[in-house]
Amino acid sequence: MTSPDSDEKLDPAVERMLRKLRSFAAFSGILMGFGFLALFGAIGYRVVVGWKSTPASIEGTIQLPKGADVRSAVVTGELIAVTVQREGVVETHFFDLATRAPRGVLTFASER
Repeated sequence: MTSPDSDEKLDPAVERMLRKLRSFAAFSGILMGFGFLALFGAIGYRVVVGWKSTPASIEGTIQLPKGADVRSAVVTGELIAVTVQREGVVETHFFDLATRAPRGVLTFASER
């Protein structure tokens, strides 16, 4: 049994293999470091952008067509999307988030 302090040289093939393993380990460590940087960068970006884009509160009234039954309402970006059912027809009305002005209507119809 040899001690770790012995000055014996390793076989050249074993040395090459150890160098390869060290380089693979270094590459893996660098790749993992970049992965962590990307992850924390994405989280930080989302936190900062989330603070800027989320309004403190949304208040106001949106005028819908007479007889419209609201099914859902979603705030996305700078739009408010309100899905309503009126006279058996499903429609999604889009409104500007800042001014509450109508931006468009999308009507859904089933194929006959």
